[in-house]
This record gives sequence, structure tokens and C-alpha cells, in this order.
Amino acid sequence: MRILILSALLLTLPAVGSAQSSMPERWDVTSTVVDMVVPGGPGFVLRMAKGKSRAEQKCVAAGHTVAALLTPDPKAQCRIDKQQIADGRYAQTLSCPRKRGGPMQVTRSGTYNASGFVGRAEMTGETPKGAMRVVLDQRAARVAGKCRS
Repeated sequence: MRILILSALLLTLPAVGSAQSSMPERWDVTSTVVDMVVPGGPGFVLRMAKGKSRAEQKCVAAGHTVAALLTPDPKAQCRIDKQQIADGRYAQTLSCPRKRGGPMQVTRSGTYNASGFVGRAEMTGETPKGAMRVVLDQRAARVAGKCRS
């Protein structure tokens, strides 16, 4: 159960490969579990997940930063239902298919500038035992150094 939940969380995280720019920028993207409600999930696993973070390094072509960082991992097969990125704010709604049951709904919102973004993602869906909800704080920051090829 724990692996299933964490896998679903990680697949909705942004996934960006090296882009066509000759000088891609390196970014650290961190997601931290704020709250997790999964009916039928072992209580100790849910308690252990709160406060845990996952950090990833991404390479993004200069000038495509926020939209590229918010692009979901293609493995998740999520569909972007709605997205608005303007004036230092972003909002995004995704639908992500699951092997069993209806799709997981993901909403993200936050603020951004040239050095990164800060926001929150909320994932909701149904399990056989009831409604599931996972809340993540997300942060991205440009870091020095070259991107790995």
C-alpha cells in the first residue's frame, strides 16, 4: 500500500529532461508531504509519510522554466485539464488515470519568479474504502552547476 501511494505521488511530480537549449539550467524540485488521508492504509505508514520530502534535479531550457517544471511525468499519463501561468502565479488542474477506480485529480497553485516557485499540490481520488487526499508543498529553485547529460 505504501509503495502504491508513494508511486502515485512521485509520478505526478514534474519531470523534465534536457531540452534543446545549448545552456539548460539546473533546478532542484522538492515535494514535502503535508497531509495524507488514505482509508484502509496502515496508520503508522501514513504518519511516517507526513513531513517526508523527495528532491529531484531537473534540467530545463532557459526561458521555459515554470511551464516545463510543472509538466507532469509522462509515465503518469496525466492530462492537463486547465493551466494558467501568468503574473507570478500559477494554477493547474490534472487528471491522472489509475489502474483501479476513477482518475486521481491533482490541483496545484502557487507563485513563481525567475529563481523558482513555491506552491501546494492536492491529490484526491477514491479508494475502495473511501476518499483519498494527499497534500504536498512543492518548491523549485535554480542551482549552480551544469546539467548532466
